[in-house]
Amino acid sequence: MSSLLDTHLVAGSGQPRRIFELIHASANAANFELVRIRYGLHDGHTLQIMAERPDGSMNVAGCEELSNLMSAILDVEDPISGEYNLEVSSPGIDRPLTRPKDFERWAGFEAKLELSDAIEGRKRFRGNLQGFEDGEVLIEYQAEGQSETQIIGLDFRTIAEAKLIMSDDLINESLKRRDRNEPTPSDGE
Repeated sequence: MSSLLDTHLVAGSGQPRRIFELIHASANAANFELVRIRYGLHDGHTLQIMAERPDGSMNVAGCEELSNLMSAILDVEDPISGEYNLEVSSPGIDRPLTRPKDFERWAGFEAKLELSDAIEGRKRFRGNLQGFEDGEVLIEYQAEGQSETQIIGLDFRTIAEAKLIMSDDLINESLKRRDRNEPTPSDGE
C-alpha cells in the first residue's frame, strides 16, 4: 500500500496504474525513473509516459531508448485494446511534481498544488516549495487575510496534482541543470 501512496501522482488508478505495474521495473532497470503516466490524452487514444534519468536529465536519445523498451513490453503484454499512440517525453521545465524527491529537488521554486479534499475550505495552493518532510510537502504561500506568508505542510497522500510554475528563474535553473547533466562529446554522444 505504501508504494501506491508513493506513486499515486505518477500513475493514478485504472489503466495508468496497470501500465505502471507492467513497465516500472524495466524502466528502472534501464536507468529511467517514471515521472507520470496518463492514458486517453489528446485524441482519447494516447498513452503518455514522462520519464527522466535519476539525476533529473532526459535527452532525445533517452526518450527514444525508453520508447523502444516500452513498445516492446506493451506489444507483448497488450494492456490496451485497440490502437493507441505512445508518447514518451521528459517532464519539461514546468514539470509535474509527482514524487517526494521532486518537491525536494525543486525547493525554492513556485508551484501550484491541488488537493483531493479541501483544508479549511481550500483545495488550491500556490507558492514557493520548501521541500518535503515527514510525509508532507512544505509550501510557503500567502494566506488570505494574513500580511505575511505562511509555511504549511500538506500530506503528500492528499495531493491530487502539483506542477512547477514557469518563470525566468525556473528556466535559468533548468538550463543550468541540463548543462551540468549533458554528456560531453568525449562521453560517446
